[in-house]
Amino acid sequence: MKPENSWRYLLVGSLLLVLPVLILFQLIRLQTNPQQIKEFKAQGKSLTEINTELVPPRGSIYDRWGNLLAGNQIVYEVAVELPQVKNPTAIALATNLVLGADYSRMLGIASTPPSVNVIHLTLAKNVTQDQVNKLQAMQNEFNQKYGNLKRGAPSLDGLVFVPYLSRIYPEKSLASPIIGFVNATGQGFYGVEEKYNDWLAGKTKTFLWSNDPVEAQRLPDMPEGASLVLTIDQSIQASMEELIDQEVQHTGSKSGVIVVLDPKTGEVMALATTTRMDLNQFWRAGDIYPSGTPFDPAVSETYEPGSVYKVLTMAAALDSGAVTPDTKFLDRGFIEIGGTIIHNWDGGAWGPQDMQGCLQHSLNVCLAWIAKRMGTSTFYSYMQRFGIGHVSGIDLAGEAAGRLKLPGDSDWYEADLGTNAFGQGVSATPLQMAAAVSAVANGGKMMSPHIVRSIISKGYQKDIEPQVLSAPISAETAHTLTEMLARSLETESSDALVPGYRVAGKTGTAEIPTPFGYTSDQTNASFVGWGPVDDPRFVVYIWLEKPQASVWGSIVAAPVFREAVERLVTLLNIPPDNIRHSLLGQ
Repeated sequence: MKPENSWRYLLVGSLLLVLPVLILFQLIRLQTNPQQIKEFKAQGKSLTEINTELVPPRGSIYDRWGNLLAGNQIVYEVAVELPQVKNPTAIALATNLVLGADYSRMLGIASTPPSVNVIHLTLAKNVTQDQVNKLQAMQNEFNQKYGNLKRGAPSLDGLVFVPYLSRIYPEKSLASPIIGFVNATGQGFYGVEEKYNDWLAGKTKTFLWSNDPVEAQRLPDMPEGASLVLTIDQSIQASMEELIDQEVQHTGSKSGVIVVLDPKTGEVMALATTTRMDLNQFWRAGDIYPSGTPFDPAVSETYEPGSVYKVLTMAAALDSGAVTPDTKFLDRGFIEIGGTIIHNWDGGAWGPQDMQGCLQHSLNVCLAWIAKRMGTSTFYSYMQRFGIGHVSGIDLAGEAAGRLKLPGDSDWYEADLGTNAFGQGVSATPLQMAAAVSAVANGGKMMSPHIVRSIISKGYQKDIEPQVLSAPISAETAHTLTEMLARSLETESSDALVPGYRVAGKTGTAEIPTPFGYTSDQTNASFVGWGPVDDPRFVVYIWLEKPQASVWGSIVAAPVFREAVERLVTLLNIPPDNIRHSLLGQ
């Protein structure tokens, strides 16, 4: 060794001796320093733990007797893990055969080259357990027969099945306007699915999930969203849907609605419309309900109700003292209000009448005279107390308010006082009209209409208590008017009469407004009634849009009321009046 190089060897040797000592010192320092230990753990967690958002199962929906109307079922996403795919053609053929999927589309997806950003691709969603079983059986069969053969042999390798919860509606279209649906992203649309979406969906939670097998852990328990018990009776709902379908076809109507309320509680027992959909096929909603078509016309579509509105006008007149049942009126066949001449529905003059006669013969002239006698302030004050022109607050999505023009509005004219009195120039939904008239059936108290009876959340049940929305008239007025309307039906031997049961009610025939005035060749036919008269258990509201069999509500709508009541008294187990009275000792 040359002397001039010896120092270099000494330096390297010294470093080799000192470096292990320094490393050992640093390891001891790091393992005994609490701050360093904390930092190391945090760095480790950032590499092995990820934030995962957990979505709870959506709450179920039941009818008042616990029959399931909306729930959840396990379905599958069928997908491909691209790095594992051996035969895209086999995957395309299998999914076409079992799922009915488009072969070309499946082949294109399965043939996608894997990359850093593209590994997992979805082929189909909402796949049933039975379909998954068939695909898995094919997958296993191919592996057993061709697993050791070269690439290109039949293989479903790369095909994976990911379970998830999907909304299911076991009754399909039953009560579909009431229930609404949940789309692919889990968002509720229409009905109670939308109105109570936050309750039903529950609260998502972010969970720190470890992908380190050493620290494998169970997912935390996720309480499902709240469940709803509705006020509707599945049997009554189905019966009313069958009836309105039958009558729309029989009368040649464009559409129809039946609303059944419990006047004492405001509970909706049935709400039947003629346009319904299988809620399991939510993607078809756009075709079934084109733009502008209401999902639930009972709460979302307003119309001019016509003569059924006379119930409210007469209620206001009796309650305010403007008339009594015995008030006399000489019908000359016309009346002038605000420069407009108003005629009766038949253009005739009916001569001397009392107030029952005015209702029985549905005289526009008489009701306009009554409204004029009350005066604008009194008339419109009562209409507002009946909720006309305002939403009822029904717990369904998309309720429309209707329109009640008031003095002082830019488009209100004095003549409106006369026409509004018999339901022309004022608009409301069928549900709002049923709720308003229910005040007459319920001794003057108007109950808040509602569709949810109970909310079940976290093991507790909260019942929705009936609420008085307003008391527009006195009990005495309500009883007087009910008796007048019952006698009116009986006197004219109305088609609405139900053998064995005394009922009260009123027909409605409304001309349809157009940009050029009112037409007389097409109408909206309605009927509202309730019973039994001495102890009302139901209010039934019928609306038939543009019936072709007849323009008159007395001919097309009144018989529907009779049929509805005949079904209701059976389903609600209401004995005929004479039996009921004998049981009560009356």
